[in-house]
Amino acid sequence: MERREVRGHYEDLAAEYDEHWVYGPGYVPWMSAQIAESLSLSSTDRIADIGCGTGLFAREIVQLVKPEQPLVGADPSEPMLRQVGTDPASRLTPLTASAEDVASGRVQLPYEQLDAMWLKESVHHVADPAPTLAGLTELLAPGGRLLVAMLPATIDYPLFRAALDRFEELQPDPDHITGHLRAAGLDARLFHVEHELRLDREKYIGMVRARYMSLLSAFSDSEIEAGIEEMRAAHPEPVLVFPDRFAFVLGVKSGGEQ
Repeated sequence: MERREVRGHYEDLAAEYDEHWVYGPGYVPWMSAQIAESLSLSSTDRIADIGCGTGLFAREIVQLVKPEQPLVGADPSEPMLRQVGTDPASRLTPLTASAEDVASGRVQLPYEQLDAMWLKESVHHVADPAPTLAGLTELLAPGGRLLVAMLPATIDYPLFRAALDRFEELQPDPDHITGHLRAAGLDARLFHVEHELRLDREKYIGMVRARYMSLLSAFSDSEIEAGIEEMRAAHPEPVLVFPDRFAFVLGVKSGGEQ
């Protein structure tokens, strides 16, 4: 099997994406609560999830916040968005658009301004983050908040060495993202949150084989299988325990009460 480009990777993974990202029963509620708390979300906010995928976290946040107006979930992958559904009762409006589409105005949001938006583990797919984040900043109302939730520059995942090296090559530096938000005029700060993951080793190996992280799309089937053998040798324990640490970059626009 040849290496996959990222868009095709998500189209192939769409139907089973949630299965691979729900590490355990507490993971999605934990991450969603971290996002909602960091953004100080309220029911009156106009909210968007940029790069929402299947709406895994957006759905949870709708349940937490109960927004009066539908939360917009934007993603460039139609197969991923089809998992969101179109039920108005869900209070979640899917929008086929990339972060660049939204930032440039090529695709219009249903709201003229937003009170809060987040990008969770999607900023590394943005070719040129500085102008894209600046464009998203322009969509914020006074006092609006923008959160970039991303993995740090290095991770302690039990992956094979070539995958970890590939991650470090591709992952943006959170300090640079903080600088981009400040350059866009936001009051920005960087902080970290961490969640301990405990996964059955064979479940995690299955996730790697399914290329649950987009960086794994850079590897052929034979390379993935060789990497899995490396992982089995390095981690003979039946349950893998490792930290899932995130860099949160929060920017706030002046002019509001936040």
